[in-house]
Amino acid sequence: MEILDIEKVLKKYIPMTETAFYILLSLAEPRHGYGIVKHVEEISNSRIRLGSGTVYGTLRKMQKDGIITVFADEERKTVYGVTEIGQKLIMAEIDRLKELYQNALKYGEGFYDNKDF
Repeated sequence: MEILDIEKVLKKYIPMTETAFYILLSLAEPRHGYGIVKHVEEISNSRIRLGSGTVYGTLRKMQKDGIITVFADEERKTVYGVTEIGQKLIMAEIDRLKELYQNALKYGEGFYDNKDF
C-alpha cells in the first residue's frame, strides 16, 4: 500500500537518516542503482560508501511509500526517479538542515571558545 499523504511521509522520514538523504538527493536526476552508489560516494568525498543491500532496501521502502518511482531506460536498466511527494520530502529535509546549520553558526562558537576540554 502506498502512502500518498505528504504529512504521513514527513512524519515517517523526517529527520532522515544520512543514507536515505543522500540516496534521495542523488535522484535529483534519474539514476540506476550503481549510479546512485557512485554519485553518493562522489558528493560525500568518499566518506559514504553504500552497499547494494542498503541502497536497494532503501529504494524498495521509498518506492512503497510513494517517494520514488521505478522505470526502465533504453538499455532496460532499472532507473529510479523522485515523485512529487519525494520532492516535497527532500525540500523539507533540506530546510530542516539549513535551520540546523544556521543555529550551529549562530550558537556553536561558544563551544570552540571553551578551552576546558
